[in-house]
Amino acid sequence: MNDRALTGIVIDAGHGGVDGGASGNGIIEKDLNLLISTYMYDRFRELGVPVKMTRTTDETLDSTERVNRILDAYGNGKDVIVISNHINAGGGDSHCVTNV
Repeated sequence: MNDRALTGIVIDAGHGGVDGGASGNGIIEKDLNLLISTYMYDRFRELGVPVKMTRTTDETLDSTERVNRILDAYGNGKDVIVISNHINAGGGDSHCVTNV
C-alpha cells in the first residue's frame, strides 16, 4: 500500500473557445467537456479532494497555456493526477495527448 498523499487533481476540459472539437447533431465537444469537467470538479470538492480546472469558461487555450495551467495548479509531482476530458467523434486512429 502506498501511503503517499495526493497533492491534487487537475481537470482539463478539452478544447474550448475557437477549438470546438468534434461536433454533430447539435452537440459540440468543447461544451460537453466543460459540463463534465465542472461536474467532476464540484464532486471532488464535495469529497474534500484538492482539485483545480484548466478552464472554467469557453476560452481558447493553446497547448503551451494548457500545460502551464496544469503545472501551475500543483506542479509536476508523482502525487498529482491530471484528467483531460475529451469526447471524440470516433472513426479515426488519432487521440489527444497533453504531455506534462
